[in-house]
Amino acid sequence: MTRWLRLAVVLLASLMLMARPALAQSILRDAETEAFMADMSGDLVKAAGMQPRNVQVLVINDPEINAFVAGGQYVWVHSGLIAQADNVNQLQGVVAHELGHIEGGHVIRNDGIKEATGITLLSLVLGAAAIAAGGAEAGMGLMGLGQQAAMTKYLAFSRAQESSADLAGARYLSVAHLSGRGSLEFFKKLQNQEYRLAIPQDNSYGRTHPLSGERINVLREVYTVDPAWDNPPNPQLEARFERIKAKLIGFVSEPQQTLLKYPESDQTIPAHYARAYAWHKSAYPDKALSEADALLAAAPHDPYFLELKGQILLESGRPADAIAPLREAVAETQAPLIAVLLGHALIATEDDRNFAEAESVLRNAIARDRENPFAWYQLGVVYEHRGDTPRAALASAERFSMIGQDSMALRSADAAMQGLKPGTVDYLRAQDIAMVSRAAVEQKRKRR
Repeated sequence: MTRWLRLAVVLLASLMLMARPALAQSILRDAETEAFMADMSGDLVKAAGMQPRNVQVLVINDPEINAFVAGGQYVWVHSGLIAQADNVNQLQGVVAHELGHIEGGHVIRNDGIKEATGITLLSLVLGAAAIAAGGAEAGMGLMGLGQQAAMTKYLAFSRAQESSADLAGARYLSVAHLSGRGSLEFFKKLQNQEYRLAIPQDNSYGRTHPLSGERINVLREVYTVDPAWDNPPNPQLEARFERIKAKLIGFVSEPQQTLLKYPESDQTIPAHYARAYAWHKSAYPDKALSEADALLAAAPHDPYFLELKGQILLESGRPADAIAPLREAVAETQAPLIAVLLGHALIATEDDRNFAEAESVLRNAIARDRENPFAWYQLGVVYEHRGDTPRAALASAERFSMIGQDSMALRSADAAMQGLKPGTVDYLRAQDIAMVSRAAVEQKRKRR
């Protein structure tokens, strides 16, 4: 009996894990990309009844063609999806679909999983009772039927969610006056992938998503009669999309692949962008700087070209030379991510005269974006440099808490409280981190 109960519990756990997206991939944070994502999705977010300031579209480093939501008002887009998208309208179609999941509360409610879990637990109880009564085969049969019923219930619910999000996304595109062409084009890409994987196209039973062909047939009827069907993509957004796609490919792809896709003969802005990252990754700083200079020749005050040049100089061991372009980039954008890079360059000069500016820059960056572990690390370096050990410990506590190192966060927060004046803002913050981290450490200890 114990053996079969153990097996049933394993099956239940597998069912529960099916709907949990993998967040182990690294988040790719980039000031230009995040600004583009906000502008590209702003009208869609409004059409979905949400506030653009509350919704973030973020990129994770994963080559799969995928996107998902996982709680909160966050849309996670895989780098592979951006690399495979042909235009901004295709990306907007994907984001519109994911916003449909958020509006529908699909991640929050998860009714299908609840019902499936209930069926599974009932089958476990009935099966265990039958086995205890001596009917081993009957008990096993009840468990097996329960698992099958639960799986069917979950898959049917998941397909219903996807279909609902498809139609919601179509509604947002229409309200935002954006064509559904890109959405259909992207589903055709997915359908081609299904063909290559030899997935049967006659029945979506047993799948979490409807077949792409089924979705295309439904959405074609919706999109083609919409007044926005013939609306062209925004040319400014399209140009920005080509830039962020190229820099993303340059950053995540092998340098040789990037240079094949964007050869030296290609003198466009996206090609210069991609090659700059490819050469920088390959440790050819002179070639990388040459590409950055070509970009700046076309647009001398573009903040993201300035950021690129500053990054190459800084990471090539020339922090003093990186300061000027990074200062201008920060002045143009006030982007916290670029400000952190400037703070890093100022500290890396090891010039005492630069540390006051570094502290100011980093504190302003953190005020606008606290969720940056590297910013806290750099600020801790500044505090340590001036002998402010308690605040250096607090900065470390913030960083460790953010990256999930609870024991180190607790140790750093306790050290900070030893030197901070009780009742101050910094002391109370250290106390909060210590309390949360201590609870997390205790919870982990109990699970062992």
